[in-house]
Amino acid sequence: MQSARSRMKSRAKAEINVVPYIDVMLVLLVIFIATAPVVMQGVTVDLPKAQAETMNQDQQTPIIATVDKAGQFFVSIDSNAVKMDNLDSLTAYVSEQLQKDPSRPVVVQGDAQVAYNNVIMLMNALKNGGVKSVGLVTDPIE
Repeated sequence: MQSARSRMKSRAKAEINVVPYIDVMLVLLVIFIATAPVVMQGVTVDLPKAQAETMNQDQQTPIIATVDKAGQFFVSIDSNAVKMDNLDSLTAYVSEQLQKDPSRPVVVQGDAQVAYNNVIMLMNALKNGGVKSVGLVTDPIE
């Protein structure tokens, strides 16, 4: 009888300990929550205020060419902002994106404090890059 009890005590249990897996999942969740704002980045500009028509919601997400207060140029496509070194690289990048999808709208977003010349240079560069029409982004007047 003693040997039957010792055999029962030495038998391995077929259980999975899930506590370490829960710990790992919680750590991953915290990492994703902490890095999500970094992934969803954009360019902050203080837009001029004007009464304007809103874009048609049925259209695709536009390509946004931005010039900020410091005169730096950015291109945002589907919430991915890319800093451009100069207008030539911006024009090449936008042209490449329009070759993939020519029906995609292009808009210019200029900071209210930026020199007017920078916005005109950006619009001219887009025109030279083959963009047929360009919209301007503004904030609505309250």
